[in-house]
Amino acid sequence: MAGHSNPTGFFLLGDIKTEDVSSAATEAMARLLSGESGLAIHAGCGTNMATTAVLAGTFAWMPLRGAKSTFWRVWLIPLAVVFAAFGYLLSKPLGPWLQRNITTEADLGDMHIVDIVPVRKGLHRIITK
Repeated sequence: MAGHSNPTGFFLLGDIKTEDVSSAATEAMARLLSGESGLAIHAGCGTNMATTAVLAGTFAWMPLRGAKSTFWRVWLIPLAVVFAAFGYLLSKPLGPWLQRNITTEADLGDMHIVDIVPVRKGLHRIITK
């Protein structure tokens, strides 16, 4: 199962009955409206993935950027791997923090579900307003 949100709602991908999608979406909205903001945070969110990629990539690049020759770049690869691992470890608490405090809004305000459309087998479109 997977999902993708956009400004007008979200898509759910997976072998799910429309009635189950409706029930789950309605329950999730009720739980979010009652203050369960943690439901909006997920380890598979793009914020977590981007944070990991940017930190690990940047940290790996740091020891290699000053190398003037291929010879030194090759010799610095183990250090770059250590730096990348440090960036990866740093991203684990930072990604969810960024998601919780910057990129994800758990307050639905007056949002409501307008329609749930089964687009095709394995794909539902949930339209919100």
